[in-house]
Amino acid sequence: MVAASSQPSLDLILDSAVHASLTSENGIEEDDFQTMLQRQKREAFPIRYSHSAYIVNIGLSFTSPLVPSQDYFKNLSLPILINTSDSMITISNINVTTDAPPMNKFITIKMSVKLDINFQDALRNPSSDLYMKYKHDFEKAFTNAYQRLPGFISATVTGFRPGSVSVDYDVKTASATLAQLENANRDVLNSVNASYMINITSFVVSAVITDQTNFTVFPDDIFEGDTVTMTCQTNITSWNVTWDHSGQVISQSDRHSIQSTGTSISTLKITNCAQSDSGPYTCVFKDPAAPSVLYKATRNLTVTSINIVSSDNIDVICKRVDVLLTCCTNRNLQPSNVKWSISGQISISGTASIKGNCSEYLLEIYDFQCSPSKSGAVASYKCELSFPNGVRRSKVIEVTYLQIANITITSPTNVSEGYSFSLTCISNVMNYNKVIWEIQTGTTNTTIESHLYIQTYPNQKEAMSNLTIKTATLDWNGTYTCTFFQKNLPSSARTAVEVVPLPLKQNIFLDPIEAFIRCKIQQELKCCTNKMENYNVTFTVESTTFFPVKRPQNNQICYVYNYIEKTCNTKKDLLAYCTFQNRIHGTIRSPEMKLHVIPDTANVLCSDSTGIGKRGDRITKPCLVLNNPMRGNITYMCLDKVWIVDRNNCISAPINTLLTAAEALLSSPQPKEKLPEYLKSLVEVVRKEEQKINTSPPDLGAVVTILDLVSTIPEEAAQPTVESFLNVVDIIVSNTTINSWNELNQQKTTKSSLLLESVERFTQYLQPVNNTIPSIRNTNLQLEGIVISEGNRSQYAKNFTFPGPSGLSGNVLINEVQVQDLQANTTIISVAYSTLGQILPHRNENNESVNGLVMTTTVSGNISWYLKIIMTFGKSNISLIDPQCVFWNFTSGQWDNTGCTPENHEQDVTCICNHLTSFSILMSPHAVSIGGNALDYITYIGLSISILSLLACILIEFLVWKSVTKNRTSYMRHICMLNIATSLLIADIWFIVAASLHDMKETAKDICIAVTFFIHLFYLCVFFWMLALGLMLFYRLVFILHDTSKTTQKAVAFSLGYGCPITISVITIAVTHPYDAYKRKDACWLIWETSKALLAFVIPALIIVAVNFIIAIVVIGKILRPAVGDKPSQQERSSFIQVGKSIGVLTPLLGLTWGFGFATVIKDTSVVFHILFTILNALQGLFILLFGTVWDKKVREALLNKCSSAKMSSQQTKSTSQGISAPAFSMKSPLSKPLNNLCGKTGKYDVSSTETMSFSTENTSMTNSFFH
Repeated sequence: MVAASSQPSLDLILDSAVHASLTSENGIEEDDFQTMLQRQKREAFPIRYSHSAYIVNIGLSFTSPLVPSQDYFKNLSLPILINTSDSMITISNINVTTDAPPMNKFITIKMSVKLDINFQDALRNPSSDLYMKYKHDFEKAFTNAYQRLPGFISATVTGFRPGSVSVDYDVKTASATLAQLENANRDVLNSVNASYMINITSFVVSAVITDQTNFTVFPDDIFEGDTVTMTCQTNITSWNVTWDHSGQVISQSDRHSIQSTGTSISTLKITNCAQSDSGPYTCVFKDPAAPSVLYKATRNLTVTSINIVSSDNIDVICKRVDVLLTCCTNRNLQPSNVKWSISGQISISGTASIKGNCSEYLLEIYDFQCSPSKSGAVASYKCELSFPNGVRRSKVIEVTYLQIANITITSPTNVSEGYSFSLTCISNVMNYNKVIWEIQTGTTNTTIESHLYIQTYPNQKEAMSNLTIKTATLDWNGTYTCTFFQKNLPSSARTAVEVVPLPLKQNIFLDPIEAFIRCKIQQELKCCTNKMENYNVTFTVESTTFFPVKRPQNNQICYVYNYIEKTCNTKKDLLAYCTFQNRIHGTIRSPEMKLHVIPDTANVLCSDSTGIGKRGDRITKPCLVLNNPMRGNITYMCLDKVWIVDRNNCISAPINTLLTAAEALLSSPQPKEKLPEYLKSLVEVVRKEEQKINTSPPDLGAVVTILDLVSTIPEEAAQPTVESFLNVVDIIVSNTTINSWNELNQQKTTKSSLLLESVERFTQYLQPVNNTIPSIRNTNLQLEGIVISEGNRSQYAKNFTFPGPSGLSGNVLINEVQVQDLQANTTIISVAYSTLGQILPHRNENNESVNGLVMTTTVSGNISWYLKIIMTFGKSNISLIDPQCVFWNFTSGQWDNTGCTPENHEQDVTCICNHLTSFSILMSPHAVSIGGNALDYITYIGLSISILSLLACILIEFLVWKSVTKNRTSYMRHICMLNIATSLLIADIWFIVAASLHDMKETAKDICIAVTFFIHLFYLCVFFWMLALGLMLFYRLVFILHDTSKTTQKAVAFSLGYGCPITISVITIAVTHPYDAYKRKDACWLIWETSKALLAFVIPALIIVAVNFIIAIVVIGKILRPAVGDKPSQQERSSFIQVGKSIGVLTPLLGLTWGFGFATVIKDTSVVFHILFTILNALQGLFILLFGTVWDKKVREALLNKCSSAKMSSQQTKSTSQGISAPAFSMKSPLSKPLNNLCGKTGKYDVSSTETMSFSTENTSMTNSFFH
């Protein structure tokens, strides 16, 4: 703006062309601002007068209170004349070009500049002199340079950075344009010392404006599931807008939508908000005219969750009842819409309503809406609440509908004591959680332990629970209640059982037990019992019945009959017994009396109240202690006219009481609950009677019987219970009892083996407490064990060391791989005995003895394989040589070394027991304990040879098929041969799989079941195809003039070969598998002990062998018929040769070698039969290759034709000619004459067949030691 005049004039142009406001950070007070403004105005008007015309640019910065001043200047009447002392000033124009920034709106511009000098570390320290000098110099220079900016407040250095030297500083001002900043930057050069070497091109300006963007959010209250809209609006137009959430840039997605249309507005929409969407959101606009200027706004969002609080899942009994289901929000927010839906087997609808922030659903339940078959069914009621802004919440309430079950139970009944009885309880509701049986006697209710007596299972339309009592005692007398529980809903039925007293067999005492009687002289026979009830008692001598007299005797009731034998001619033995009958006609027969009749002529030496007898005769009488009968007996021998005690087998009264109590405990309703207390009393009595037990074999045997009885009761592994049981064992295996044990062993009893078996059973049935097995350390035995759990699957390693002179030691190891294969909660328990080796019978015929500990290891649960156990035994006598690792075979009652390998060391012996598979068990239900390893090796070697031979046989059949199947008989023969070879190959492969499962200790029970099925199936296929081959041979030999089509023959052959085996194998698994009675627990093969499933293989196999044997006899008979024209001598010699060859061929091909299976079925048969059976049948594949393929001349010729192209023409002509003229098989084989007779020709032919393999394993104990 120019004013030119002869008179001096002043042109004020108020032009602070501020392009855009920059970020205002720190405001200042209004008074300070006014003062600053006045100072700026004074500095902006340094008026010097001259007579020339001047153009003066004056920048005024006004705040809000100065708006009237702006208006004043704008409304002035121009020109204005101003008189001064020396001149006249004319103001011709006042131009107000900008508004003042808003009150307290200042911005901080962050800037930096580089110095082309080296950086010094002192510039990092704000307290250093160099830092303070630089700061002072630059702040002074910056203030001088930037004070011209509109509303300038300050310039402050904030730090120094390396990279040459970068100076960071803030400029606080009201507003500034980029041009103004650039001008000020140039002024910095003039204001700072040149030694600082400022780089004029290195000025960097950045500014963020946060107060000029309007950020709005809808809705104000945000809940999970809402749709939220955020809008940013600023005063510039920009296409470059970004959004971020907590520092993360937001981009377009399924839930995020950004709309920026190139205007001053940008919108971010978020659907289905979650709590993770809470936090700060920022929108940033970039100024297209000033890229370093950003318009920014931030808003913090809080997403509040809306949870549905619903009714709990409930059980509803189907009867007339109202049930109210509710769904409420955890906020005071009323849903805009509610929807209830139902899913499940039962669909009972209700009425929905909304009350405040809740929705209610009222169900009206009637009994007819639930059928018994659907009792326990769950209906899912889903409430779905919708809210404004898109929020949806749902909750599912499960309602279990229960129908009161109709329970029926067996009618009231009477049962005699000692008899078995069964009660059946039936519920018309199949779904149940548990079943409880209770017995009420008087006012006492007793819950019957289910694992011993109760079996419950669902039927097709009902549930059934059976209570089976094998031995009824008076404890079972009472009212029975059977209760089915559907969750907490009980449904019961009652019945009464009266147990009518009847003596138990072991509580009937005979006198005499064995005696001598004379003819025509009465002999008193007595049966006594401690039962005081009235019984009908009869005596039976041989087949004659007598009625005794009832006579009280001490604490018993005795029934006495004076028997007189009237037949006196010969010496004979009589058997007598008494029979008790109660009022419901229940009977019990006593043990037998043995009466030896002495002829009149015999010289009786002993005759008194004890009995009569000759010298050396022995009689047996019952035991009486204080006139009370006890278990056992006394044997007297006649010597020097006096009966002397020969053997006293009487049990002491305390032990007798314990034995009776153990029998009662075992048959009581709650044996598990009562066992700990019984064991406590047992160990107390045994300690008191220890001296007696040490010298009394009967008492020792009775204690073993007690342990055997109580070991069958599963019990928790509580420390006191385990200690009590093992303390008793520790007492009876001490060194002081060795003489009594030797006497029991001499009597050929199995008490020592029974003791070992009882301890094994007890440890196997132990149920862990707090996932642990207690450790027991006694003088003569020690126990260690673990419980397999997910967190404890390391190797099983337990060490045993016994103090004292012997210092015996040992350890047991099961590697980690095998432990990891065990199921969770499986227990492994080992027991070591220091004296048991002297108690168990030795194999004295070999001068062997146990030279260390006896250790037994049990594993709970069912395992289909043997664990490989490594045991180390410290030697008791290091001078002994030739150690043998042995295990106790409970079946044979002796030590057995099958499958155990010793490693001898100087101080100890390591035993590795790994029981391999014996082939011969396929036909034998009994384990072979002799030569087991030899059978294993023969089996595996034979199978390997067989598989290779079968592969070669099948390959040859494919190569020569067209050449050897040109007539119907040859075709059917090779069909049979090929199917026999294929079936046998598959069966052998499955056998190898079974062996690998066994030897590799695989745990997959289901795999073992499948392997058993396929072995059974394909070995049967082999047998039935051999039968088909035999029947075809029989048909061609006998029915000469009859002919059958190829299709019919194939249909019959395939029906036999595959139809029959499939039927047998499927029926076998279907019948036995549901009862866990299909396969052996120790091998992948059919079981014998329980279901006799093995017969499903043995019977068909042996029948087929018998049929084929008959066919072989017929063939041999045909061979013996002379051919027309043969001379007698020639015919005799030819027949002898042909019979020999025929037997050699037919025996393996028709499976006649399986006849040795008859021998293996018999228990304790010689091991020779097992070895012969294994050798002959493990090589079936080789026999098929040799006798069925290689010996066939047509096959050999066809192979030669394939191998030699030079001979192909002549060989093909010969083969074709033979194929047309040959009546059945190849013309040069040993069985030619009979078949050629069928066609009126003489000649020779080949017959081929095959056989099969088998599978087995050893079933042994885990009780081990070693011999020297």
